[in-house]
Amino acid sequence: MLILHCPYCGIHADETELAPGGEAHIRRAGPGSDDTEFENYMFARKNPKGVHFERWRHVHGCGKWFHAARATDTLEVFGTYPAQTTEPPEEILAHIRKRRPDWKGFQG
Repeated sequence: MLILHCPYCGIHADETELAPGGEAHIRRAGPGSDDTEFENYMFARKNPKGVHFERWRHVHGCGKWFHAARATDTLEVFGTYPAQTTEPPEEILAHIRKRRPDWKGFQG
């Protein structure tokens, strides 16, 4: 079972208390974007086997959105952080590099 730490209310919640929100750090297609850019924003998502950055909502808790860094192949959680953060914190990136030396790095 997936267990994530909510960075807002400070509790560890299992996946039954949470709702997934897809890939984190997606840049919205703004005014003036062409159809291809908008299509990519709406539908093109990374689905890697390995390290992934995701959005989660603590539905049955504080109700806030947050980001999680985890491995999709093992469910290992590297850390969570507030949704207002535009890039993963360096301490989470360092933890990922320590656990997965072959990881290519964050590409938002």
